[in-house]
Amino acid sequence: MNWDWSAVVDFLPRFWDGLLVTLQVLVLGSLLSFTLGLVWALGFRAPSRVVRWPVHAVTEFVRTTPLLVQLFFLFFVLPEWGVQFSAMTTGTLAIGLHYSTYTAQVYRAGIDAVPAGQWEAATALSLPRHRTWLTVILPQALRRIAPALGNYVIAMLKDTPLLAGISVLELLQQSRLESAATFQYIEPLTVVGVAFVLIAYPASLLVRSLERRLV
Repeated sequence: MNWDWSAVVDFLPRFWDGLLVTLQVLVLGSLLSFTLGLVWALGFRAPSRVVRWPVHAVTEFVRTTPLLVQLFFLFFVLPEWGVQFSAMTTGTLAIGLHYSTYTAQVYRAGIDAVPAGQWEAATALSLPRHRTWLTVILPQALRRIAPALGNYVIAMLKDTPLLAGISVLELLQQSRLESAATFQYIEPLTVVGVAFVLIAYPASLLVRSLERRLV
């Protein structure tokens, strides 16, 4: 195997473009999964079964079907019903929705871990329900679940190459385009693989450090 450094240099413009798209999807998908996951978690605790059962059904369906299938459904099937998004938007929505069902369980565990005495103290102080959640329950829950949420961010990063299936110009798709144009496959794919390691491994160390500090 002959390594061609000129192929690496030629790939760099595409690499930076793909890295920017990957990070955009990661940030926006993470924000969506964290926000929607909290909505699902609150739905799990709703007093009415009319709310709880649909939330359980939707989250279980999304969590037990492959992300790639959901991605193709959003991109290829929804336009048949008159709902169409760009590839970038579809990929972000798919990743955010898929991982929101996992972050929902993390939120749920964190909320359940808050001691019952905290709820009782808030009730004794006659705090409004929204203030109880915002100032008493959620801050304590988030402190417990921050490392787990960080792990899902890393998992989302590793799933972004699936977006190449709908032609999102992230890192893998950029390497495929470069390889198709130059017939050089080893260098672009190796650079992409190394890039994921250089992003994911330090992030995992950061999550471990955060977990130790919070514990």
